[in-house]
Amino acid sequence: MSMDADSIRRFLHAQVACWNAGDQDGFLAAYRAAAPGGLTIEYVGRPASDGWPVLAAMWERQNAAIAVEEVAAVISGNEAACHNRNRVKGTERVIETIELYRFDEDGGLLVRYFVGPA
Repeated sequence: MSMDADSIRRFLHAQVACWNAGDQDGFLAAYRAAAPGGLTIEYVGRPASDGWPVLAAMWERQNAAIAVEEVAAVISGNEAACHNRNRVKGTERVIETIELYRFDEDGGLLVRYFVGPA
């Protein structure tokens, strides 16, 4: 499976749109379509792990509290780098993230999150 720039862009926008809409099924479906060969997620500074339970925990703990604003996305080949602004609902707090995505030929997806201070 190969993800071209348009497919990657659609995935990046779809996952944020579903997150902000509270559409867990759509959010997970976007990841399943982009990562049929497996998902690995790493919060930089911690070990990488199976991404499916990480996504489930992220949704459970953070979806009701965080709205994501897409600031910038750069796509090069089978990789993307995104700057997202995570706004804590009902406050002025913002958490900046840099998110790296690598879409492998075997359908695997590696996501690395660099999370700034709250």
